[in-house]
Amino acid sequence: MQGTGGGRKRGRWLARLLALHGMLSYLFLYAPIVILVIYSFNASRYASGAWRGFTLSWYARLFANEAIGDALRNTLIVAGTSTAISTVFGTMVALAMERYDFRGKLAFDALLYLPIIIPDIAMAVMLLLFFVLARVQLGLTTIIISHVAFNISFVAVVVRARLAYFDITLEEAAQDLYADEWQTFRRITLPLIMPGILGGALLAFTLSIDDFVITFFTAGPGSTTLPLRIYSMVKLGVTPEVNALSSMMLVASIGLVLLSLLLQKGGGGGGIEIA
Repeated sequence: MQGTGGGRKRGRWLARLLALHGMLSYLFLYAPIVILVIYSFNASRYASGAWRGFTLSWYARLFANEAIGDALRNTLIVAGTSTAISTVFGTMVALAMERYDFRGKLAFDALLYLPIIIPDIAMAVMLLLFFVLARVQLGLTTIIISHVAFNISFVAVVVRARLAYFDITLEEAAQDLYADEWQTFRRITLPLIMPGILGGALLAFTLSIDDFVITFFTAGPGSTTLPLRIYSMVKLGVTPEVNALSSMMLVASIGLVLLSLLLQKGGGGGGIEIA
């Protein structure tokens, strides 16, 4: 009995140590982010200076900055276009990989995961070399192509996860009711996998907005995005204006990721009909 009590006591201490370790790890990871957001409201002219009071002036200066506005426009153009293209092709790839068997499927599956596995710097250098050899002028177009290249894999993975739990008997029932392949896809398959498609699209949009390394290598004159603009501002010295811009990007990214997770967990059975 005494040995059992001692084992339980040690188990409780181990659980407490593990909980403390987890709390310290999260504090180490997220405390700098919290400090950045707090200091974006600091009235001091210096990003890491002493607290001089609460102010929104840095956000006001941010919205009045034309260079930031141009960078935001470029970012939204790149993110929106690359997300639309990668969502269509990523969904098609996911359907092909889950529904059909073909020669070289295993090799293609491994190739699909390469943009997720390989370092960003390696992919950035490869894309830059490709554009140089193809004599393609660097600009928004090359950035969009680059973002599509890695976004397709993320969209395909998310949609395939949705297809893994798909009930194929629903499609068979639709065909028993004389629905052709297009009607079955449009009114049965697509509504059921739509949460996965939207989740993959939001994930791709988030990755495109936040990307720096690949964008840095494939950008040209007049194609500066927000991450590149932040980098150029930091080289001249970190100011609360940089903190404010980083905080806004942080909030936008977190919101998109949370929305993506909610859509992936949501049901997709509503609105199914056969006519």
